[in-house]
Amino acid sequence: MRYRMLGGSDLRVSEICLGSWLTYGGGVSRAQAEACVSRAFDLGVNFIDTANVYSGGAAERFLGEVLRGRPRDSYVLATKLFFPMPDGGRGLSAQQVRTQLDASLKRLGVDHVDLYQCHRWDSEVPVAETVGALDEAVRQGKVRWLGFSEWNPGHIRAALALPGARFVSSQPQYSMLHRDWEREVFPLCAREGIGQIVWSPLAQGILTGKYRAGEAPPAGSRAASQAMGTFIHSRLTPENLARVERLRPVAAELGLSLAQLALAWVLRRPEVTSAIIGATRPEQVEENARASGVILPPEALERIERALA
Repeated sequence: MRYRMLGGSDLRVSEICLGSWLTYGGGVSRAQAEACVSRAFDLGVNFIDTANVYSGGAAERFLGEVLRGRPRDSYVLATKLFFPMPDGGRGLSAQQVRTQLDASLKRLGVDHVDLYQCHRWDSEVPVAETVGALDEAVRQGKVRWLGFSEWNPGHIRAALALPGARFVSSQPQYSMLHRDWEREVFPLCAREGIGQIVWSPLAQGILTGKYRAGEAPPAGSRAASQAMGTFIHSRLTPENLARVERLRPVAAELGLSLAQLALAWVLRRPEVTSAIIGATRPEQVEENARASGVILPPEALERIERALA
């Protein structure tokens, strides 16, 4: 496993990050979830990403239980706030920052998180109020560094113009099938010392090649799951499935799986610090971890661009 520094922080994180959206504490059995976390650590993954809203807090509780007993300095722990919680709390007001952070720390069983992220932009709360509360959390030692997810350039500039703790990470959805952030957000963040932690780099499994046109989703896949398949079906278009088929020979000639090709492709960008995977089986963790350190030759990158066109 290779490691990169996250933006302007002192956080050295693995190129592959283990995420918990729709999986741990929710759509994946406890035994499988524990096996995934264990295998990730065995392979050198030291970066764990979650959010208060994942499975209504159950993902954080699960991670708090499975991480208990591991040295706190052996892993980098990230969580988020914004979306509505079961108790009705939502948004990025100063009160919510304080309330949701304390609740996350309690569920996770830690006294601080390494990275605390605004899960989305809150148009109903002045950004100065949010940044002020986050800066307070840093000064209290509950948070080491700050990040955001899916903020546009205007949002980023507005936050960075304020005094207080600076942001060091951006978490956009980025994959071969979702590239909007390359134009403005990547270069803006690079200038400001903000690293990209990309989510859904496998387009929720579409880029693994497990889905084929005219065939039912494989048993056990995300698309076949009521708990985990909510967001994938809009992406299972004939055009995207055709792109994946055009990528198969590229991956095969490089001796890579399609998943490894897709992960190596996002990690090729110097702006990208880490790619979040959502594994449901330890075998997936192992396959994905092998993408770390893969260098795609220029001719392969050209073929990929043609395949995605």
